[in-house]
Amino acid sequence: MTHAVSRHAALTSLALAIAAPAAFAQTTSNTFDPVIVTATRTPQKTSELLATTAIITSEDIARSGAGSVTELLQKQRGIEVVRNGGAGTAASVYIRGANGTQNIVLVDGIRIGSSTLGAANWSPVPLANIDRIEIVYGPLSTLYGADAIGGIIQIFTKKGSGAPVVGASVGFGSDATRQYDASVSGASGGYNSLSYSLNVSKEKSDGFSATKPANYYYNADKDGYDKKSVTGQVGFQLAKGHDLGLVFMNSKLDAQYDNGPGYDARGNQKLENIGVFMNNEFVQGWHSKVQVAEARDKANDDGSARAGAKSYLETKQSTVDWQNDIAIGTDTLQLLASYRKEEVVSSGEPILNRARDTKSLAGSYTMQRGQHLLSASLRRDKMSETGSTNTGSLGYGYQINNALRATASYGTSFRQPTYNELYYPGYGIASNRPEKGRNAEVGLRYDDGKTQLSAVYYHNRVTDLLIYANTCPVEVATHPDGCAYNVNKALLEGITLTGRRKFGDFGLSGNIDLQDPRDQTLDKSLVRRAKRHANFAADYSIGQLNTGAEWQLSGKRFEDAANKITLGGYGLVNLFATYQVARDWSVLARWNNITDKKYELARNYNTAGSNFFVGLRYGSK
Repeated sequence: MTHAVSRHAALTSLALAIAAPAAFAQTTSNTFDPVIVTATRTPQKTSELLATTAIITSEDIARSGAGSVTELLQKQRGIEVVRNGGAGTAASVYIRGANGTQNIVLVDGIRIGSSTLGAANWSPVPLANIDRIEIVYGPLSTLYGADAIGGIIQIFTKKGSGAPVVGASVGFGSDATRQYDASVSGASGGYNSLSYSLNVSKEKSDGFSATKPANYYYNADKDGYDKKSVTGQVGFQLAKGHDLGLVFMNSKLDAQYDNGPGYDARGNQKLENIGVFMNNEFVQGWHSKVQVAEARDKANDDGSARAGAKSYLETKQSTVDWQNDIAIGTDTLQLLASYRKEEVVSSGEPILNRARDTKSLAGSYTMQRGQHLLSASLRRDKMSETGSTNTGSLGYGYQINNALRATASYGTSFRQPTYNELYYPGYGIASNRPEKGRNAEVGLRYDDGKTQLSAVYYHNRVTDLLIYANTCPVEVATHPDGCAYNVNKALLEGITLTGRRKFGDFGLSGNIDLQDPRDQTLDKSLVRRAKRHANFAADYSIGQLNTGAEWQLSGKRFEDAANKITLGGYGLVNLFATYQVARDWSVLARWNNITDKKYELARNYNTAGSNFFVGLRYGSK
């Protein structure tokens, strides 16, 4: 224990010494105090939050030239990405070392993901239709229920406001990549106003071979993809304080992947979301929001030319949420009630064709007294398969002076076992229990309007970790070769440093993560997670030109649970520039991995070498 404490103290001292004189972190917009919705389920300025957050703005997305949402997320603090090839292949996102199944992904408040795999399907998500992305770190089960152990990522699609606006862009890049999108949005003013937004996009790329020759499934062909997406929002103000709206997303991805020599393996994936919501202010100080939504995650896979390899799998999630925000003086009481039903249809394993539901009640209270900010929340989730689980959180913040604030929090969380972990033949066990997390963290945040610095230490202990165990419980006789079983425990521990500084037209930013995501049962590092990773950026604006550079760094990782197979560390340098040609016209040029660094995110899977992207955008302001 003494050794652990001294080690953490040394890491903290080193981290603060590095952070104090410089400004790091991922380059974002010039606004240091943006409004965040996801952290409390209500719009609040970052300076008023106890949670650690990050936001990727529409300007960041337009400038990124990224080929996928995961490429964009990979540059954010506290996040690591694993991808089995190019932009159209399967990907996992780790937040603070937590598994890809231990975070929640929302699109306009609608949860997406597969109930069989337990994680979001990132590849079909349309980057061109996104307005902003909010990331909240740490346990949020009291607000969002199961699976929010590592954090939440919420994607907001574009919506309409003001006079009618038409936008369009076209871009071309390496591997015969082509991107096109168009949008129209606007709103009428006054009462009974109508707002609207419609966005369509298409992305296509020849890609590169997803696998290397050492991979069992290696095929030398290029693995390209074709993605078509449409998103939209419609809102109507019935009367003052009463709004009705609809949001939807439909995205289809046709992608190739490697499944052995001579086989042109292809998969079709679809994400379909639709949600209807109503906001009401019944009396002054009482805001109510009801949302009814449905999300579908569909996968059709021909496997390859192998005989009988076709399969079909669909997850449907139906949700009803009722949120009430009640002002009590300067305090806020929030009451939540929700119902979620998950249904799976599988052509390959009929035993997975079943439904389950979760009924939830939650409450939170936030109060501010002078320099003190306090929040507390409780939640109970009653699940049809695994029973009831209670979670809670407590947070405290102290404003030391106008620029410096200290925070501390403690929260519990859980992850519901997936359908595969419960029922898949030869793998699942119906008696598996939810994973449970207990997180404590402390942080310092400095923001004087010009310089922004933060340091956060977190300690998240996860028990009943579900892994593939070689030895199953004696009462299970049908799994002679192993199964998914609650046998391990893990510790997700680390320090995250961020900072940002503007010097007139010149900006510096960056983030550093020093972490130790560890399987405590095996006393080994968790698979594919680095102990150190960082991002640095610099940008400069002169007239209509904005240009900059990024440096992405990651230490070594391990491909296997025994930590025998090493994935080497890497550093990538990217350059970008945007130029405002005219009032409504701009051009973008981006050169990624300029040194053509060879590296792996997953063993024997390729990553993009040196690549470029150029684009032209039209959009009224």
